Amino acid sequence: MTPDEKPGISPDVLPGDIVTLRKRHPCGASDWEVTRIGADIGLRCLGCGRVVLLPRHEFRTRVKGLVRPPGTPPA
Repeated sequence: MTPDEKPGISPDVLPGDIVTLRKRHPCGASDWEVTRIGADIGLRCLGCGRVVLLPRHEFRTRVKGLVRPPGTPPA
């Protein structure tokens, strides 16, 4: 692990990335934009714009997949 990586968080997930969660949001969307990485992971729903904070361990269990935004190279 390099000094730039935070322990406990997949180095693949960065602010601006789009992730798919296992359960749908009540608005019907299942894709979220990562807005913040720290003690909590900040997510913004791409369907309705709702912003939520999830603890790291909860984020790791809920995330289903990572979808890169257009124009970013795969890791």
